[in-house]
Amino acid sequence: MEGLIAAPEQRHRYAAPSGWRRLGAVDKAANVVALCGALPHARVLEIGAGEGAVLARLAELRFAAELHALEVSEGAAELIRGLGIAGLASAAAFDGYAIPHAAQSFDLAILSHVVEHLEHPRALLREAARVAAAVFVEVPLEDTWRLPRDFRRDAVGHVNFYSARSLRHLVQSCGLEVLGERVANPSPALQMFRHGALAGRLRWAVREALLRAAPRLATSAFTYHGSLVCRAPAAPA
Repeated sequence: MEGLIAAPEQRHRYAAPSGWRRLGAVDKAANVVALCGALPHARVLEIGAGEGAVLARLAELRFAAELHALEVSEGAAELIRGLGIAGLASAAAFDGYAIPHAAQSFDLAILSHVVEHLEHPRALLREAARVAAAVFVEVPLEDTWRLPRDFRRDAVGHVNFYSARSLRHLVQSCGLEVLGERVANPSPALQMFRHGALAGRLRWAVREALLRAAPRLATSAFTYHGSLVCRAPAAPA
């Protein structure tokens, strides 16, 4: 989870990226590179950048010449500016929906684990597509058979629950076209950090084997990470 746009009561909780967030950022940045590496990506904006862990990892990978960040908390923006991220050109606060940049200012906008927190996800997706030529979106695919029948608010702050299909429909309902999609199993390192060495490796192996053998069954049973890259359709000639 990177952005907390829909959970103002949690905005004060930002701190330097933890070991958990740094490991998560490795996975998230890998998904960005896998889907967007062949697209122009010299100027990148992360919307809902949290503690800056994903941007820091992208900088380590030398993914972009220029990195920018937006967060709802000035404290979070200040923290990101203080991380010493190579290539970071700006980190600023915004109101969560109106992006303070001109149209087509960026090659790529990133919304990594943000839209599941939003009351109005389409409003921010349209803004992202306004300011960037391509938009990368990643969410946890929590719409499995284990999702409770009734909504339960929790400390994580998710208010939207997606499958790979409903994520695709979400961006298409904004008039955006999907350029590429990916479903990924969180890394063994992340699983071991959370569940211990033996249990973490076992969880990863079972989920990875099922995802390869029966993707539909896998994503119905377990939570994976779903990502896609999209853009506004080209205007008719």
